[in-house]
Amino acid sequence: MKPLNVLYIMSDQHQGKASGCYGHDFVQTPNIDKLAATGTRFTRAFTPSAICVPARAALATGQYVHKTEYWDNGHPYDGRVKTWHHMLKENGASATSIGKLHYRAEGEAGFEEEILPMHVVEGIGDARGCIKRPMTPPMATSKTMTDTGPGDSPYLKYDHDIAEHASEWLRAKAANPNKDPFCAFVSFVCPHPPYIAPQEFYDLYDKIEMPKPKMSDPDDPVHPWIAKAHLSRNYNDFVTPELRPILMKSYYGCTSYLDSNIGKVLAALDETGLRDNTLIIYTSDHGENLGTRRLWGKSNMYEEASFIPMIVSGPDVPSGKVSDTAVTLLDVAPTILDSQGLNDVATAHDMPGASMIGLAQADSDTNRIGFAEYHAAAADRSAFMIRKGNYKYIHYVSYEPELFDLEADPEELTSLHKDPAHQAALKDLEAELRAICDPEAVDEAAYQSQCAKVEAAGGRDALMARGKYQGTPAPGNPPIFMT
Repeated sequence: MKPLNVLYIMSDQHQGKASGCYGHDFVQTPNIDKLAATGTRFTRAFTPSAICVPARAALATGQYVHKTEYWDNGHPYDGRVKTWHHMLKENGASATSIGKLHYRAEGEAGFEEEILPMHVVEGIGDARGCIKRPMTPPMATSKTMTDTGPGDSPYLKYDHDIAEHASEWLRAKAANPNKDPFCAFVSFVCPHPPYIAPQEFYDLYDKIEMPKPKMSDPDDPVHPWIAKAHLSRNYNDFVTPELRPILMKSYYGCTSYLDSNIGKVLAALDETGLRDNTLIIYTSDHGENLGTRRLWGKSNMYEEASFIPMIVSGPDVPSGKVSDTAVTLLDVAPTILDSQGLNDVATAHDMPGASMIGLAQADSDTNRIGFAEYHAAAADRSAFMIRKGNYKYIHYVSYEPELFDLEADPEELTSLHKDPAHQAALKDLEAELRAICDPEAVDEAAYQSQCAKVEAAGGRDALMARGKYQGTPAPGNPPIFMT
């Protein structure tokens, strides 16, 4: 394959269901939908870990979280493991980032240039989120939930600036007589909270009656692992019946705002005449619960949090195709290396993923494994997910598992883990998990590393006194800490 340009577009916390092309009832994402129509859309796409820092480290390295040990938002990527950006540079190519990275610090990941980078707070990140056993007590306040509705925020301005810089960068590439293939990693923050949307995008949803999130009544039973998460990340305690639709409209407004910025970047690519030789990938780092099971944010294995959009478009990628092959962010690194004719590099680094160019060309393989793991905030023990065929298996260390038939029960309302008719599937999927890792050993390794991180940051009491910060601030803005 002749080396291609690469435009990799990433968002933050975009629920896989929340796009028109993925069948949402009312969300408006015309640019994402148009991109899907020109390429291949994967219906079974998952984050490797449903929280920002581990997901982004797995994306960069092409390796499982338990292998690299970037466990949570207090263990940011630090240059210790090679990234696909490093691998491009070592083989005569390069990559430029524009926007959010969420690594330890600038200059460690192998990019040729980092434009408007966002990295973790103080090069440490959320060490408080490493506190386990006992977990942190309920939050007393949460600006994340109460500051909502139409308006403005630093993240909205940041995304505007990312779109502008990306568009100008593409135009400059087209004007440069040196036409070597480029790789641009354009990384937006929306629709990540705060749940504040620009007025014009909020207004798209203002007259729409928001659906009631499933399993959102106080008497709806949840898995004990989730019940424990409610105690530590008690966002729903701040959500009144009047506030909930405002939060939802704001989230969808931010999603449409994201779509508009993606449209600006794609328009610039078309304007330059470079699109015909450009591989375009759109995805997100994880999803958003949006009130289901009385949860907000991410941090679990259900479809709202773990299922992400994944669209690939460009030369050699089938147009207008829908693939049911399971993919994850670990497939991005092999895809980009493939686009540069560097499949041997992915093989040499023993990447578990595969090029999505080849996966898109092939017939759907519904038995390909989708795998995710979670070791971060609001979880006292690790959780793991296997998606295979119609089934999703969730393994919680020290808790009962869950098993869902997503063909018959796409909303994951009834676990089949005790059903005698599904015991063979339960055993098969647990065996698939244990072929990837030893979940109990991984859980202990994560716990020991997190204990060390807490001590290095001054200990539990100091971290609790400092408070929980409300998301990584956009460049030039201070972190906001809440009790």
